[in-house]
Amino acid sequence: MTRKQRLLIGGEWVEPAAGHYEVINPATEEVVGLAPEASRQQVYEAADAAREAFRSWSRTKPEERAAVLDRAADIVRRESEAYAQLAQAETGATTGTARGMQVAVGEARFRRYAKGALEPTETAIAPQINAAGPMGKAGVFGALEVRQPVGVVTCITSYNNPWANPSGKIAPALAMGNTVLVKPAPQDPLSVFRMAEALTEAGLPPGVVNVVNGAAVGVGEAAVDSPSVDMVSFTGSTGVGQRIAEVCGRGMKRQLMELGGKGAALVFEDADLDSAATGIGTTFSFYSGQICTAPTRVVVQRGVYEALVERLRTYVGYLKVGDPTAAGTVVGPVISAAHRDRVESYVELGKKEGARLVAGGERPALDRGFYVAPTLFADCTNDMRIVREEIFGPVVVVVPFDDEEEGIALANDSDYGLIDYVWSGDVSRAFRVARRLRAGGVGINTVGRNMEAPFGGFKRSGVGRDVGSYALHAYSEVQAVVWPG
Repeated sequence: MTRKQRLLIGGEWVEPAAGHYEVINPATEEVVGLAPEASRQQVYEAADAAREAFRSWSRTKPEERAAVLDRAADIVRRESEAYAQLAQAETGATTGTARGMQVAVGEARFRRYAKGALEPTETAIAPQINAAGPMGKAGVFGALEVRQPVGVVTCITSYNNPWANPSGKIAPALAMGNTVLVKPAPQDPLSVFRMAEALTEAGLPPGVVNVVNGAAVGVGEAAVDSPSVDMVSFTGSTGVGQRIAEVCGRGMKRQLMELGGKGAALVFEDADLDSAATGIGTTFSFYSGQICTAPTRVVVQRGVYEALVERLRTYVGYLKVGDPTAAGTVVGPVISAAHRDRVESYVELGKKEGARLVAGGERPALDRGFYVAPTLFADCTNDMRIVREEIFGPVVVVVPFDDEEEGIALANDSDYGLIDYVWSGDVSRAFRVARRLRAGGVGINTVGRNMEAPFGGFKRSGVGRDVGSYALHAYSEVQAVVWPG
């Protein structure tokens, strides 16, 4: 019998008021489980439970919070194989991705913020000598910066990684003494409920983490507009982020927004083209292109333009598309039939816009599943929609440039600015160009990331920064304490 998932509200597993809906395996189109559909009232009750729990959780010792997060990490490790199988079934991720980049990253983030709970929250400020005046007597005034928890944090997470993304919000929020209302993506919420079970088993007090879910728009709206919510942390599309920001603005709620991306990979004539092709090629395979940090927009100097296009075409030819549970599969399905259709509509649009189709462009010949062929377009221009809009699938577009100034201008000519990339054999130039790119992060000769470095975007790619200690700051308010010496 297919398991019916219940909501977690105030430490109790509660039947959803609006019933259940099917979670579909995007590789097989079979039912994975039945996800709960909460009512607006249940979402408000969950937010109120978090508000009530905040009173005591915010006053716990950092060591207590660290111990809970450490125990949760232990449980995730213990159950990692079962968790990975569920994540794979929900998302269509390959086996290596489900184990290593989803569940293992979730475990690592709980472990990281167990240590984060112990990081200092007070910083001394240099004393200031004040002359006598209307504000009082002359004296030396000391000051202290104190980081305090924000309160109740709504975490709305994306579908592309149901372990790394939620844990990257929940763990630092808890470490700082906040309580949390989690609203997972409707396509793959079951993994997030397993995460909540791990936290509950680890000894998290009732109401500190609450998980509601639903495919209806009203569920997410209630998680944002509840008067009990002090902050919203959202990962998802720019359009939805803008609507959330409007509601937060009316209530003066704190925001952390990690939104869309259209990463530019700027490749110069002196670049290691094999390295560049390998890095850019991850867009085709990693999460089947469903990742906002992917270098989907390749801006290449004309002297190596055709050589790089040919390397990317060759790279696509080596990729095995199909069953994500099978050995050797590199590209699994996208999350849903609707998203497959959306990505394919962009492929058709690229053809109509006059881009040169180098590879892909046709649906893979598979009996079941929501598959999109890795697709490469060359001879693109910056006015094409396939260049300007986030496709969120295994599609790469290539634009030529002549000199450094033109390359920088083309890379910056975007509504997005999450992560860009520079490939060049001239390290001095690479760093010079990186400083001029309007993006929250820049990778030089790599698509790798330092997981202590701040993460977030310029322009329509987001508001705020998280990851590492920056996440602890994101989930805290700064208080100044001043006294006379």
